Amino acid sequence: MIDFIKKPMVLIAIAVVAVVVVVVGMRSGMMGDKMSTEDMMAERANVAPIRIPIHNWSSQIVGANIVGKILEKQGFKVEYVSSDSQVVYTSMCEGDIDLVHEVWQGAFGVAFEKVVDEGCVVDLATHDAKTREEWWYPAHVEEICPGLPDWEALNACAEKFATAETKPKGRFLAGPVDWLKHDNERVEGLGVNFEVVNAGSAAALWAELESAMERKAPIVLFNWTPNFIEALYEGKFIEFPEYDEKCLSDASWGINKEKTYDCGNPKGGYLKIGVSKKFQEENPDATDIIEQIDFSNLDIAVMAKLADVDNMEPEAAADKWLADNTKWQKWN
Repeated sequence: MIDFIKKPMVLIAIAVVAVVVVVVGMRSGMMGDKMSTEDMMAERANVAPIRIPIHNWSSQIVGANIVGKILEKQGFKVEYVSSDSQVVYTSMCEGDIDLVHEVWQGAFGVAFEKVVDEGCVVDLATHDAKTREEWWYPAHVEEICPGLPDWEALNACAEKFATAETKPKGRFLAGPVDWLKHDNERVEGLGVNFEVVNAGSAAALWAELESAMERKAPIVLFNWTPNFIEALYEGKFIEFPEYDEKCLSDASWGINKEKTYDCGNPKGGYLKIGVSKKFQEENPDATDIIEQIDFSNLDIAVMAKLADVDNMEPEAAADKWLADNTKWQKWN
C-alpha cells in the first residue's frame, strides 16, 4: 500500500508517462500521415498519363494546360494530345482520350450527349459559365443594315454582305469546319440568302473582324461568349427563332416544315466537363479532382485574352491564371 508521501510521486510519474505516450503517439500519427501522402503521390506518379485533348481555340488550349497543371500538382502525369473537337468524343469511347473540360452546348452538345447516352462517356460536371455561340456583327453594321439584330432584317440586307466569291449572296464567315456549327443547315432551314465560308482558325476570324472594323465594312461572323472579343468591340448576336431541341431533329417543329435547324443556337448554354467511363472507373482520385473544376464566364474570357490579346504561350498563360486565382487550390 502506497503511503501519503510516496503517492504524489507515483501520480506525477504516471502523468509524465501519459504525456510521453500522447506526444509519441501524435508524432507517430503525423509521420504516418506524411508517409501516407508521400505514398499517395508516388502511386499517382506510376499511373499512366492522363490524356487531355488540345483543340483549336485559345480558351480551350489555355484551359487544358490549367487542368493539366492542377492534376500535376496532385502527383498525376499528364499528356496533351492534339485532337479534332468533334472526333474527340469517339476517341474517348475508344480509350484514346480521358477527359474534355470545355464542352460547349451549341457546338458539341449533340455529339457529347450521344456518347453519354451510349454509356462510354460520363457527364461529370457543369461549369458556372453560361455560353452562347451565334452569328454576330460589330455595332457599325447596324447603320448599313437597319433592323438588326433581327434575322429577317439581315436576310433583306444579304447582298450588302456579298464578296467576290459569294456574290450575289451575302457571306457568313464561320469558324473552322471541325467546329461543326451546322451553319449550312441553318441557311437551308431558314432560307437565308447567305453562303457559309469557313475561316481556317479563330485567329483568321479575328483578323477579318479587325480589317472590317478599320474599314467600317459590313461583316457577319461566328462569335461566342464568354470571349475576349466582347471586351474589345461592341456588337450583337443575330436573333434567330428561339432554340428548341426539336429544331435539330423534327422538321415539323419550326417555321420550315420540311427542314431542321430553322432556329438559333441555345442562349445560356452549358459548358461541361466529361470523362470517359473507363477513366472514371480506373482513376477515381483524378476523377474526384476533375469533378471539382469550375470555370466562370470571366475565367474563360481571361484565358482567351491571355492568348489572343496578350500573345502569351499556353503554358505561360496557364501559369499566370493559376498565379492570379486561388479557387483552384480547393480542387484537390
